[in-house]
This record gives sequence, structure tokens and C-alpha cells, in this order.
Amino acid sequence: MQIFKKFFGKQSSQQSFEKQIENVLGLKPGNISLYTTALSHRSVKEGADENNERLEYLGDAVLSTIVADYLFKKYPYKGEGFLTEMRSKMVNRQQLNDLALKIGLKKIALYNKFDGSLKGSQIFGNTLEALVGAVYLDKGYRKTQRWVQKHIIIPHLYVDDLESIDINLKNKLIGWASKNGRVLTFDTLEEKVENSRRIFTIAAVLDGEKLAQGKGYNKKDASQIAAQLAIEKLGL
Repeated sequence: MQIFKKFFGKQSSQQSFEKQIENVLGLKPGNISLYTTALSHRSVKEGADENNERLEYLGDAVLSTIVADYLFKKYPYKGEGFLTEMRSKMVNRQQLNDLALKIGLKKIALYNKFDGSLKGSQIFGNTLEALVGAVYLDKGYRKTQRWVQKHIIIPHLYVDDLESIDINLKNKLIGWASKNGRVLTFDTLEEKVENSRRIFTIAAVLDGEKLAQGKGYNKKDASQIAAQLAIEKLGL
């Protein structure tokens, strides 16, 4: 129970912790230990069986499957390329991190709040994936599928709006730079293995200065995120 006392002060009881999870996720947890693990970043729990990295790995796969199934049924006449791009726009790291912050996961996530590097990172999107994994183990696939659609896809991932967004933001940015005589490159800043998955950090560099950067499980997704952030920064 020490972890509750440390991170939740007066609201240190397991009942209060369960209520916070229920308020944020919109479901009543069964196996509370799964959710505690899902919310625990490795900065506070080093053991592989205590932090959320394994559940993040599982939740990433489950969420991707649920979103793929949703898109497959919503767009019966669209091709594989369109469906793949839509899924990428819905579950990329930046999108999931923004969504996690929006629904309040930062308030209940267990991480080292004194580590300044974590405040601007994407650990909350990873936590959301871990929670999907926890819900899957706790409730089973069908209930997880209904929960993801009801509490994540429909209220937060505006599919119709995403459909209208330029699918290839990288090409859009490259076209703008070429038209305006600017030098644009996409540089790999880092490539590392985290929780058995390779993660790429790509920067959009404009006229020799880093404009924005994105992270993804492949270079294409990381470049698209960097391009999206760059376009927003430039007001294009």
C-alpha cells in the first residue's frame, strides 16, 4: 500500500484508487493489481512484472486490432492503403499521448514527477496502451472492444475529421518547402529498442534548424508525426 500513500496522499485507500480509475476510464476495475501495474512507469517500478512495459506491448497489439476491425467495417469499399493510413493516424504515439492527457491519465499515472524529462515525453500514451492491455486481461476481448469504441474511438478519435486530413503530411511539408525555396530534411535523431520494440525519433529540419520531432515504431510513422507537428508550428 506504500505506493498509494506516496502518490495519492490522503486518498490512499485502494477504494479511492479504484474510484479514480473508474472515473477516468469509465469502467469498474476487477483485478486492481493489473491497473496498478498499467499505471506504473519504470521510473517508479523497475521490475518487468511491476511496471507497465509488458502491458503496453500487449495493449498496443489489442488496440491496433480493435481499430483495424472498426475501420474495416466502417469502410467496406476502401483499400488496404487507406485503412493502414487511417489506423496510423488514429493510434500513432502523438495521438495517443494527446488523448491520454485529455482524458486525465496524467493525474493517476504513477511516475517520477521530479524527473523533468518525463513531463514532456509520451509516457502517457504508453500508459493508455498499457491500460488497454489491463482491460483486455481483466475483462476479455469483447468487453475491451466495446470499451475502446465507446470511450476512446467514438468520443475522441474523430474518424470523419481524420479522413479529411491530408494522408501524407510529410509530402505536404516537402511540397511547401520546395515551393518556398526552403531546405527541408527528415533526420533520424535516435533509434533504440524499448520493451523489445524498436523506436525511432525523426526530426523535421528546416534550413538547418530542428523544427519538430516525432517518435514511432517505424521511420514512416515517426516522420509523419514530425511533419504534423511542423505543419502545426508553421501554421500551414
